[in-house]
Amino acid sequence: MADLRHIEAPAVQGDLGRSPRSTGASISVDQTNHFSWPGVRKLRGTSDRVQWFLSRSAWLAGQLRDCVRSFAVAHLGRPDGVPVLDETAFLKKGAKSAGAARQYAGVTGQAENCQAMVFCAYATGTGRALIDREAYVPAVWTGDGERCRDAKIPRPRVREVVTRPELGRRMVERCRRAGVPFGWVAAGSLCGQDRKLRAALERRRILYVMAVPADETAVAPGTGTLRVDALAAGTPLVFERRSCGAGTKGERRYDWALAGVTRPGGGEDRPRRGFVHLLLVRRSISAPSRTAYFAVHARTGTPITETVRVTGLRWSVEGCFETAKSHCGLHHYEVRTWDPWHRHITLSMAAPAFLTITATRTDAAEEPPTAPTDQDDEPGTPEKGGEVMSSSAS
Repeated sequence: MADLRHIEAPAVQGDLGRSPRSTGASISVDQTNHFSWPGVRKLRGTSDRVQWFLSRSAWLAGQLRDCVRSFAVAHLGRPDGVPVLDETAFLKKGAKSAGAARQYAGVTGQAENCQAMVFCAYATGTGRALIDREAYVPAVWTGDGERCRDAKIPRPRVREVVTRPELGRRMVERCRRAGVPFGWVAAGSLCGQDRKLRAALERRRILYVMAVPADETAVAPGTGTLRVDALAAGTPLVFERRSCGAGTKGERRYDWALAGVTRPGGGEDRPRRGFVHLLLVRRSISAPSRTAYFAVHARTGTPITETVRVTGLRWSVEGCFETAKSHCGLHHYEVRTWDPWHRHITLSMAAPAFLTITATRTDAAEEPPTAPTDQDDEPGTPEKGGEVMSSSAS
């Protein structure tokens, strides 16, 4: 264990930004000048130490993931916290890296040869951090047993394709079983359009706000089954102008409206007693034709301010990706097989979590005390939301 700690420290230090590119070689070259390696046998080559740590040492990425989650929740946890599901892609040149295939990559907006991984971020008004991850294995891999064995993909993941929304459901379930405090789940349209995921959350009585594409269908009172864009256009909606959180240029304000809807088919698709299905519509102030749509599962009587708050927190995962990639080497790695890949990704989650919580604690220590007041918030004032809200829907 002592040996692993002496190697893990440079790996995380590299993720924290000493090295401009956090590959094994760059970290090892940089850290040789800053750290001694007591108790570790001399390894040949500049990158051997970190590569050995990622590829051949005895530790479990799943246990580190659980530690990162516990650390983040201990400092950021709140009952109104929001697990946020989203995917990112890692562009690759070859076809030997585990799960690498030609598939859609959100980072470029087109099909690329890449690896894909679904992440779960935890967001509150205090801060945000990546707390879980699941790699997506496409069908071209699950149908080739020998290729999967070479990449050391676990046998349960080889038997069949596990969809991205199902990976998201598993991470939410891990949060629930670990006692992570949260009031809602948020996701982009990749997961939001999957009705199996939404139904699974509803069975657990979990509230959600999830982006859906314009061709998602729903039923409003007095209408048949319509696309949500047609439903919003043909229904007299009452829009309210509210902020969904602060961005780099100030508050991100949009016009918002809620409409009660049901799913096509009725029966088992109806919400349980005390819950409702809603369609949240977001409209740009400067360009009213630009709209976005969100499927909402909420308790009866939930105000629009709460759904707007959750929608704003949904985009905090993008900030997590930006920090992890630009400062913590999330997409810089030189490993191909399953376990080393997950070890690197998990270390790159631990580094920004540490940065976020350190910054949060520093800000709290420097913040002057607030004078007490007996006056309630002004009626109609929107609740404070997340970090960044994009102008696009997905």
